[in-house]
Amino acid sequence: MTEESPLTTAHDTSQSLPLILAGPILRKVTPKELTLWFAVSSPLEGIFTLYQQADQKELFSGSLSQGKHVRIGERAWIYQVTYLGEFPADTPLEYQVETQDGVLTELIPDLLYDGESRPAFIIKTQADYVMHGSCRNPHYPSKDSLVAADVKVAGQEIDDRPSLLMMSGDQIYADHVAGSTLDSIQQVIDLLGLYDEDFDKAPVANTKELRCHADNFYGREKLLPQYLEGGEDIIERFPRVASWLRRKSPVFSSRESGNHLITLSEFNAMYLLVWSPELWQLVDSARLEHNLFQWQGNTLEAKWQTLWADEKIQIDQFVKGLPQVRRLMAHIPTYMIFDDHDITDDWNLTVGWEQAAYHNHFSRRIIGNGLISYWLCQGWGNAPESFDETFFSHVESYFEQPTSDSQDSLIDFLYRFEQWHYIINTEPKMLVLDTRTRRWRSESKMNKPSGLMDWEALSELQMSLMNEPAVILVSAAPMFGVKFIESLQRGMTWLGQPLLIDAENWMAHPGSANTLISIFTHTKTPTNFVILSGDVHYSFAYDVKLRFRNSSPNIYQITSSGIKNEFPNALLRVCDFMDRILYSPRSPLNWLTKRKRLKIFKRDPDLPGNHRLINRSAIGEVRLDADGKPVDIAILTAEGERVSFSPIEK
Repeated sequence: MTEESPLTTAHDTSQSLPLILAGPILRKVTPKELTLWFAVSSPLEGIFTLYQQADQKELFSGSLSQGKHVRIGERAWIYQVTYLGEFPADTPLEYQVETQDGVLTELIPDLLYDGESRPAFIIKTQADYVMHGSCRNPHYPSKDSLVAADVKVAGQEIDDRPSLLMMSGDQIYADHVAGSTLDSIQQVIDLLGLYDEDFDKAPVANTKELRCHADNFYGREKLLPQYLEGGEDIIERFPRVASWLRRKSPVFSSRESGNHLITLSEFNAMYLLVWSPELWQLVDSARLEHNLFQWQGNTLEAKWQTLWADEKIQIDQFVKGLPQVRRLMAHIPTYMIFDDHDITDDWNLTVGWEQAAYHNHFSRRIIGNGLISYWLCQGWGNAPESFDETFFSHVESYFEQPTSDSQDSLIDFLYRFEQWHYIINTEPKMLVLDTRTRRWRSESKMNKPSGLMDWEALSELQMSLMNEPAVILVSAAPMFGVKFIESLQRGMTWLGQPLLIDAENWMAHPGSANTLISIFTHTKTPTNFVILSGDVHYSFAYDVKLRFRNSSPNIYQITSSGIKNEFPNALLRVCDFMDRILYSPRSPLNWLTKRKRLKIFKRDPDLPGNHRLINRSAIGEVRLDADGKPVDIAILTAEGERVSFSPIEK
């Protein structure tokens, strides 16, 4: 035992730790399954009880200990409790959790809406009202749209609340972290005793060296791995000038990677801090300021001190809204899927990026850490049945004995795993797509964008759609985006710079684009397609029809982004104007695109002016009729304003 005994620290610290660190988050719920997610500071004991709201009758009771859990630190566990049974649908229900430290609603008094004695929800079989959004950057200078969503839900009768909340990517920004947030993350790691790790072939040997390093804050891009551009063929063909033809480039392409998350513990702590206020009350987010921006003999440069102060203003506002975010996700069934920033910017964008990232041990570890943490905090609750005993054996092998070898083994297993996509069996059925790990890789050039899904994944998608009358597709990136912006992305790809403006669109790869269009034109696919997307940091709605077909399906591309992020406004206004001019439904330029078999009509928002792209932090709202056709498409801005996208005929 070292002089700083972890046991002594754990005993002293645990006295001040709340039992529930984050959660409860209501995850997958069906008439046969209820799932709750928690992060806790000690093994969870007690009883979950389900009630009928109308007569307060007890319907079901189950032990908390029957849930699966993963210990992620000396004083931290992730619990997911899934109960199987026969649960009444389409009727108000309530739940209570009695723990060893007391009743849930006494431990978290602000978890309830006015008039409630217990958290209430409905298992809705119809996905007739969906809230959706993506891209929640804690230190972006806007309000948090999840808080606006909570305010709206607080004013609704339970029957009028959303069927579910769909978070379609970038729930965290692992590659763009505020300085005070990174310091708080590292305090949480100490507070909870989250596990350390060692690194192989990296500038730092372990987490301790990382935190003592002069580049720990705002300088991590100097520690992150680099690669030599160009292939081995350059060396073979031009050995004498190879050094002139090749140059070093960063594997991680984010231009704001100075505080990029690296360790698994950093990823885990980030999730706890963006979903719950509890740990913020136990850390000092101004600690480095109090120490005159000095740590371990290092001093932060003046420019970073200024940025730190600016970011912290936004972080403080973000933290104030977290009790409402926690309340929202305790009442509304919440589903999630990753996009790039959950791991790192441009994740798997090109073959060249993949080769550079996965052939380097350090970057492979960082990406793998993000994927482990995604599963723990997001993926697990979407479809618990997808993670069988084989999956858990790999998880347990690492967390029961956290060594570098067992960590790398788990990461290798996750890289081979192909079940991140899932289906929500509502009416209409919702298909949530993995557009990150099953890419259609370019065979012509290393730096051409990969398709967002490969042929096999798209074939599986088509089979899932067969003979369905209607369907909701959740795609992180819009399937039908802003054509002018996609043209700019194509131009940068042609110039050899696909990462510069993130060529993340379905039409960037001919194979996946043509296969996708074929799915929509197939005669046995649904009559009504609703596509929910985010990613792009602005919002819009399109109606899409097939050209030269009297029986065209109804396709609706609905994009809401970001929850707490926006697009550079001046640039977006130019793109909006140019798109209106160049790519109207009757424009001959459409015949030069991969979407030439489609006619796209752009809905106008009910705002003054001619803008069709809304650049406001917002959460999306979609209401569907019994046939799965949208009757109301809108966004609820972070400021609480509702903006509707009127039907084309209006």
